[in-house]
Amino acid sequence: MNKKEIARNAVKALKKEYPDALCSLDYKDPWQLLVATRLAAQCTDARVNLVTPALFERFPDAYSMAQADTAEVASLIHSCGFYRTKSQDLVEFSKTIVEKFDGKVPDTIEELTTLQGIGRKTANLIVGDIYGKPAVVVDTHCIRITRRLGLHEEKDQVKIEKILRELLPPEESNDFCHRLVLHGRAVCKAPKPKCEECCMQAFCKKKI
Repeated sequence: MNKKEIARNAVKALKKEYPDALCSLDYKDPWQLLVATRLAAQCTDARVNLVTPALFERFPDAYSMAQADTAEVASLIHSCGFYRTKSQDLVEFSKTIVEKFDGKVPDTIEELTTLQGIGRKTANLIVGDIYGKPAVVVDTHCIRITRRLGLHEEKDQVKIEKILRELLPPEESNDFCHRLVLHGRAVCKAPKPKCEECCMQAFCKKKI
């Protein structure tokens, strides 16, 4: 079985196991998802979802956040960790969105990665979930599971993204990455994967 066949089997198996491939962050518009995703770095999605309601009530859009005092933002996101850096990023990328993109979150990875604190992982999430474009969100679950499947032996996120874009059906790639997160949390855990419970054990290189 070659890598492309493994990838297609993985897509099929995970789709059956996790039919609802949804982002676990709560948001109402593109800017809110951008903010929530930035807060989720080194933090759980569950914690972010507890913090964002008050944050979005105080700063409901890029225009209000662009005018915000970083100390106030930091106080609202304190429990997410790295709050000083994150608060600066939220204010700065909101300023850029207002000044360079007329208040609208950009729809390309190239433009999104010009925003302060936004890397390719977040950019892919935005273009995939918001704008419906083929996307590959390379997070820790994606790296771990796709390596165990035998799809690559890389550690570099950009290289992994390129490899997966070539292997995955474009229309499936975004949902596939969401399903990897669910599978990584429930079954294919970092220290002790539950291989006997895995829907991909028949073709996973770790199991073979």
